[in-house]
Amino acid sequence: MQNWDIDRSDTAARQWVHEAIRKVEADANRSADTHLIRLELPSLKGVDLYLKDESTHPTGSLKHRLARSLFLYGLVNGQIGPGTTVIESSSGSTAVSEAYFARLLGLRFIAVIPRGTSQEKIELIERQGGTCHFVDEPGAVYAESARLAVETGGHYLDQFTHAERVTDWRGNNNIADSIFAQMAMERHPVPAWVVVSAGTGGTAATIGRYVRYRCKDTRVAVADPENSAFFPGWRDGDPAAVTSAPSRIEGIGRNRVEPSFVPGVVDRMIAVPDGASVAMKRALEPILGRSVGPSTGTNLVATLQIAREMEAAGQEGSLVTLLCDSGDRYRLTYDDDAWLGECGVRVAEHEESVRGLLGERPR
Repeated sequence: MQNWDIDRSDTAARQWVHEAIRKVEADANRSADTHLIRLELPSLKGVDLYLKDESTHPTGSLKHRLARSLFLYGLVNGQIGPGTTVIESSSGSTAVSEAYFARLLGLRFIAVIPRGTSQEKIELIERQGGTCHFVDEPGAVYAESARLAVETGGHYLDQFTHAERVTDWRGNNNIADSIFAQMAMERHPVPAWVVVSAGTGGTAATIGRYVRYRCKDTRVAVADPENSAFFPGWRDGDPAAVTSAPSRIEGIGRNRVEPSFVPGVVDRMIAVPDGASVAMKRALEPILGRSVGPSTGTNLVATLQIAREMEAAGQEGSLVTLLCDSGDRYRLTYDDDAWLGECGVRVAEHEESVRGLLGERPR
């Protein structure tokens, strides 16, 4: 007689998962919410700008939120347990944050990265306890990550597929919930626009779903760098859009439309030249008195474009964008004119337009 009663429960493994979730949640509980900074630009009349400073997370970037959510998702779905090898296709901030959580849980972490990845990035991942696995072609990271998961019996976190679904968009202390709570006492508490950029598309999906669920009048704009497939894919309604070269702004832009990008929650997209992103990064730093990463420059170019349009139309309101990470991890790249020249990023030709957006006088 065939046995139809199969019990796969494992009390010890279940207890390990309970303790792992407690550790991840305790890490979040120890961390204060990130600051919302009012960006004072005297030349901008009637429109208030805010930067959500995600650089203050323990691993220094917005991706700390995503990594925490990906680990919790894997834990509650039974994909991560005691001794699981955790794998991700990322050479940047996501891998740094995921390595942090893997170490917190005593798990092995492998970042699958292109062979040409800078030593600076490799060291950041390894400093958090991760191991780097190299591939010759950037586009091979997805398949190689899946292969390694099978080979090791591990779990491929796959941020590019799962980012849009691992965060509870209805609230529960996500980034959208935090923004609106922090805006509550401002002159214009409901932002006219929230502007983000897309690496996976997960942040845009979370915020876009939240404002619809909460019936807010806020609209969501996505700023996209050169060589990214998100903008043409959204413009043309083509989820299969691809580009021939990778993005030159680390952490954002992809040469394919990733599964986590949800075009229906995006109200507007703005293509931002890479030179303008870096020029804005550099122009913002003396205003803030601190360094920022290039994706923050991308965000702010698009945000100020919308702000100047609102000002010209006589509209008042508030706009919120993200300060994604610190510029400290880009000293050898985006702060190096020789490196930028080798990459073909022309900063000088955008400096005047950036000064105009900031309301500074032409030099």
